[in-house]
Amino acid sequence: MAALKYAGLEDTDSEEELPPGWEERTTKDGWVYYANHLEEKTQWEHPKSGKRKRVAGDLPYGWEQETDENGQVYFVDHINKRTTYLDPRLAFTVEDNPVKPTTRQKYDGNSTAMEILQGRDLSGKVVIITGANSGIGFETAKSLALHGACVILACRSPARGDAAVQRILGEWHKAKVEAMTLDLASLQSVQHFAEAFKSKNLPLHILICNAAVFGAPWSLTEDGLESTFQVNHLGHFYLVQLLEDVLRQSSPARVVVVSSESHRFTEIKDSSGKLDFSLLSPSKKEYWAMLAYNRSKLCNILFSNELNRRLSPHGVTSNSVHPGNMIYSSIHRNWWLYTLLFTLARPFTKSM
Repeated sequence: MAALKYAGLEDTDSEEELPPGWEERTTKDGWVYYANHLEEKTQWEHPKSGKRKRVAGDLPYGWEQETDENGQVYFVDHINKRTTYLDPRLAFTVEDNPVKPTTRQKYDGNSTAMEILQGRDLSGKVVIITGANSGIGFETAKSLALHGACVILACRSPARGDAAVQRILGEWHKAKVEAMTLDLASLQSVQHFAEAFKSKNLPLHILICNAAVFGAPWSLTEDGLESTFQVNHLGHFYLVQLLEDVLRQSSPARVVVVSSESHRFTEIKDSSGKLDFSLLSPSKKEYWAMLAYNRSKLCNILFSNELNRRLSPHGVTSNSVHPGNMIYSSIHRNWWLYTLLFTLARPFTKSM
């Protein structure tokens, strides 16, 4: 017991009794964590037993869960007109006994975003997600917002962005969500978005480059570049450059670039092995929608890898991800044949 006393964990009558200076708290999801006021730190494990817990059941009648200006969860008893940071359900906790996965993967194709984020309190985190009004972007924005993050939906259409915000607020009226206009097909729009975000004087902990077009007919942007290349890659490249200083100041921070396995089916080098710039923004004669998409996704990965190499020493990491094959979203809307193929594959692929 001398070792316990030295660590500040004096022996008590019960293994569950907290040592002096410790307090039991809960997250929005009902997971229990422990705060040490003397050392000003928190942890998931009970300081004596080492167990993890979560609260069981709903709040008692007349109680409501709220969040203060610092992101701390507290509880209001409307019947007795009192407020407390102590969860009234703590008397009915159950031990968390996570089942170890039988394979190396902790998550698989059946995992949902809410399951992966379970127990995480993202209060105080600021997130930007491009193309967040639908599909993968919307589900990501909703899941992060429901876990306390302040989420900015960067959308080309202000009306669709506002509609997505209302859908999230419909699930939790206190979600911190906002739509801002961003058209990746316009480098001027990207610049205006970055300036508008910086004017808010907010940190930036997570930047998710999600927006993309697929199967689009050949067209040039106002900047004179092929649209698939600019929207899927160059617009995001420019956005990250403009927000790099905010990401560094907010470290630890991260950039997530949504790419695709289809990057494997293309090349951006000429016969001599040098980068062929004409392949990145091809002419109408040399354009094929699927190849343009594949090349943009390859650029995503090369960019993410180099970004991580340069910024990780400064506390900013970057990862590119493959979201899943032929997920049924609005990305196939540009050609009826793609819509048909995605519809046929829908029963066999991961859902939104």
